[in-house]
Amino acid sequence: MRFMVILKGTSQTEVAPPDPQLMAEMGKFNEELIKAGLVLAMDGLQPSSKGARVKFSGKNRTVIDGPFTEAKELIAGFWIWQVKSLEEAIEWVKRAPHPHACDFEVEIRQVFEMEDFAPILSEEQIEHKVAKRAELPNQTANK
Repeated sequence: MRFMVILKGTSQTEVAPPDPQLMAEMGKFNEELIKAGLVLAMDGLQPSSKGARVKFSGKNRTVIDGPFTEAKELIAGFWIWQVKSLEEAIEWVKRAPHPHACDFEVEIRQVFEMEDFAPILSEEQIEHKVAKRAELPNQTANK
């Protein structure tokens, strides 16, 4: 099973560069994850002041430049993990360093696999989409 582990933003992630001590602790934790063979992808994100949102309303598209006001609704970083269960993902998250002096939240969401769409897609469509996914750069085949 693949899970996206979402590190929620805080007021600190929006204004200050990461603390060097935190970077060292997260680096050690990331090494543990890599050695355990869980990590498919991971990265931190720049503050929302360097981003934009595109709002869709019918055929209209509106671009909203950052920064965005509700830090708790932002994503500061993410991992994509291959684990056996949600419970395993939760146990790994509990081992992560606490990144900020303030409260911090991590969200864990299971990634859809093509087989999850079996009720609405034919076997041929699923096979086609799995083959296309395998063509993407740096893709790891689903285990």
